[in-house]
Amino acid sequence: MSDALVIIPTFNEIENIELLIVNIFSLPREFNILVVDDNSPDGTANVVQLLIGKYKNRLFLEQREGKLGLGTAYIHGFKWALERDYEYIFEMDADFSHNPNDLIRLYKACANQDFDMSIGSRYKTGVNVVNWPMGRVLMSWLASKYVRLITGLSICDTTAGFVCYKRAVLEKINLNKIQFVGYAFQIEMKFKTHLNKFKIIEVPIIFTDRTRGESKMNGGIISEAIFGVIKMKFNSLFTKYDI
Repeated sequence: MSDALVIIPTFNEIENIELLIVNIFSLPREFNILVVDDNSPDGTANVVQLLIGKYKNRLFLEQREGKLGLGTAYIHGFKWALERDYEYIFEMDADFSHNPNDLIRLYKACANQDFDMSIGSRYKTGVNVVNWPMGRVLMSWLASKYVRLITGLSICDTTAGFVCYKRAVLEKINLNKIQFVGYAFQIEMKFKTHLNKFKIIEVPIIFTDRTRGESKMNGGIISEAIFGVIKMKFNSLFTKYDI
């Protein structure tokens, strides 16, 4: 069994999921995959189910009853992974915005360089984003600047969703106390990793916007991030803040 698990939340990703799974399983290093599907109407889970027979003991599927949010999908996956013997647990989008080849770089940063969290960073070496309109690039870049200002984090890409965690990080963080389900979930996980004094590294990547399927970004997700960060930092100033 592989010591590394890639968690991929899905909602209507039938155009991408098989290609992504095949790509990950073709890498020179072995990764297992857990797809957490939120009852996709397009049949994403059915595609994964058919592939499980081909990739027995490497590909797994957890199906939820509805669209419950990105953060809860990852927490579901984290708990699933911790019930098993995985040492390295990854977050990854289903739409090929994250290059599967970079999984190996994130893995090596934790396994070989002894970091506890490695982040696939769009902004560590400038702005490495392809196919986004300028307005969205600016919004994302400013969001990370804003988070750094409020929280004191030294991470350039605080909203990144391509991450490798060592098992110890997820064991230390109280996953039942994670507050946010959307965009702010990524910030909260990095903030709590930082507060727990784990070692974090950013690995520069090139982020490429999806070419198939539809984006899940919306105004509510952005609002949660803006106001949630202030609340999160305020709460962290008090000893009762649960990390």
